[in-house]
Amino acid sequence: MSLISASQLASKPHVEVAAAIIFNEGHILISQRDEKSHLSGYWEFPGGKREPDESFEECVRREIREELNVDIEVERYFETVQYEYSEKIVLLNFYFCRYLGGEAQALGSRQCKWVPLPELGNYQFPPANEPVLQKLLQA
Repeated sequence: MSLISASQLASKPHVEVAAAIIFNEGHILISQRDEKSHLSGYWEFPGGKREPDESFEECVRREIREELNVDIEVERYFETVQYEYSEKIVLLNFYFCRYLGGEAQALGSRQCKWVPLPELGNYQFPPANEPVLQKLLQA
């Protein structure tokens, strides 16, 4: 992860994102970015951009419902990662969530699947997700 100078922070757009680490019976729900998105084909913890006047918890619930047709309960905050891409700076807020219901559907992604925690390392995640992925796999 690269250090970000004050001038770089001011010159690039900032994006605030909430992401869900959704647990259900020993599995975690991940989704694959679609063909039109940044880092197409990479797998990720689902979520999305926070709207103005929306909390991160509200954002993650809304995004999961819209993109995966799944209802979740946000249980607790897990980790924040700030990552600089060439065109933007992303602030990712990760939350542990519990699956409540709904059949997972890839409405906003190429595909989605439930994966056992130890197998997450078999999927290619964006660089910004790596610190969270490592922390999960070490736990």
